[in-house]
Amino acid sequence: MSDRLSRLDVAGRVVFVRSDLNVPLARDGEQVIISDDGRIRASLPTIQSLRERGARVVVVAHLGRPRGEADPALSLAPVAARLGDLLGTPVRFIPAVTGPVVADAVATLGDGDVALLENVRFDGRETSKDPAERVALAQEWATWADAYVSDGFGVVHREQASVTDIARLLPCAPGALVEAELASFARVLRDPERPYAVVLGGAKVSDKLAVIGHLLERVDRILVGGGMAFTFLKAEGFSVGDSLLEEDLVPTVREIMERARSLGVDILLPVDVVIAQELSADAEARVVSVGEIPAGWKGLDIGPDTARRYAQALADARTIVWNGPMGVFEIASFAEGTRAVAEAMAGSSGFTVVGGGDSAAAIRVLGIDETRFGHISTGGGASLELLEGRVLPGISVLEEGTA
Repeated sequence: MSDRLSRLDVAGRVVFVRSDLNVPLARDGEQVIISDDGRIRASLPTIQSLRERGARVVVVAHLGRPRGEADPALSLAPVAARLGDLLGTPVRFIPAVTGPVVADAVATLGDGDVALLENVRFDGRETSKDPAERVALAQEWATWADAYVSDGFGVVHREQASVTDIARLLPCAPGALVEAELASFARVLRDPERPYAVVLGGAKVSDKLAVIGHLLERVDRILVGGGMAFTFLKAEGFSVGDSLLEEDLVPTVREIMERARSLGVDILLPVDVVIAQELSADAEARVVSVGEIPAGWKGLDIGPDTARRYAQALADARTIVWNGPMGVFEIASFAEGTRAVAEAMAGSSGFTVVGGGDSAAAIRVLGIDETRFGHISTGGGASLELLEGRVLPGISVLEEGTA
């Protein structure tokens, strides 16, 4: 538990906890199934700590993007049930975001009790661009809450009522999850042990330009995969067939490559790729060298030679950061590159950070033991912005807090 959280006076008080419970849901007939409860599990230490200290815990979270309107398919009711199972105590689900229903339910909570409000994004004020609307919602919560704990790392890069505005109205502190996230990223950004390797994947170079720019002077090598690799390959003169390509960024990528060479940073690109004519589980897949992608075919994963080369490049690294899969890992034919990188990281004796989002999802989909990694982030967007060197509003506001 963080020092600030331990100093927060919570015994017998209502503590408003912003968690990130945005989990994937699936349906089996009438039954709703949570297909990955990783974010719920990550929220447990803070909630349990507050319970043990006698707090009356009211959790607020979002699910999906309902855009300010109630959507039964995005209700947090199934999440409340799962949270209760994991905590080993009933979690009261309150089917409203604010108003008398919430105030009355909160008033009946006892010390150590936990309640979960309905999806906060059912109220359009939560994500409003108008600060006055967000503040009005936060003020309604502040009429019955005594303190605020920010533990939803996946949203701390947003200006939202439950992230920034409520923190200005109540004594506040970061939760255990947010503290762990910040400590891990500080370790890889401020004083990383070397050799320092960064693995970047995902669909678009445009999503990673700021990260590359911020890290280029800090790292020893960058391993590039995913759809973004084809813009790099095009910049190196290779034909990429029908692979994902941001043609307008080819000159920018050439500049990045040149700058990396001047800094002595190795940028590793695929030497072979897995290709198919369409993205489907039953599509014919082939492995070809990067210069041999025919028209009508697209690269959907790094190839086996590249996977071995990348694993070797990670073998001696003392710090590894990974953001973005190497291929379309959701389909088995295009998952082996991502698996190879994940296994190489899992076997590393250095400090390893998985930057949330699809990378974290891939580890679970591929069945790799999460405990083999130094840190797995719960926030893809937030972790990306930290790697870009940005100040996150949901973190900076805590420094203004009164706790």
